[in-house]
Amino acid sequence: MISIVLVEPEIPQNAGNIVRTCAAIGADLYMVKPLGFEVSDKYLKRAGLDYWQFAKVKIVDSFSEIVKNNPDADFWYASTKSKKTYADVKFSDNCFIVFGKETKGLDEKLLHDNYDKCIRIPMKEGIRSLNLSNSVAIVSYEAMRQNNFKNLENYGSLTKY
Repeated sequence: MISIVLVEPEIPQNAGNIVRTCAAIGADLYMVKPLGFEVSDKYLKRAGLDYWQFAKVKIVDSFSEIVKNNPDADFWYASTKSKKTYADVKFSDNCFIVFGKETKGLDEKLLHDNYDKCIRIPMKEGIRSLNLSNSVAIVSYEAMRQNNFKNLENYGSLTKY
């Protein structure tokens, strides 16, 4: 199973959109405190629409808690500073894709300590970054594609009209 981690997310609409993506792909979503919003925030709920019932959202106190509880997992760290792109790596079906807060990204020490596991989304020079929810969708769907969309029911089936 692919898991998405948001470290200190700040914008409720982004988190709500990511809830929808995680619900669509069957991924667990971890949000690491402090959050820049209340979980009851109307913008968060509205952006997630009625997908909350399908999402597995876990709010945790620290990122180290996730690492400790998942010792066999494969962790990838999204950063604009990486040389590797998300298409250069092989995502396992037991991976955690970690994203930082919208204004600062992930902590520099975390990136430095895990530099060989850092990935980026290619973009034109001079563009700082993409929207967080778009970035999560891009990378998570590549991870799903590499794993043959393993957790999706009815993938590839056609609906007859």
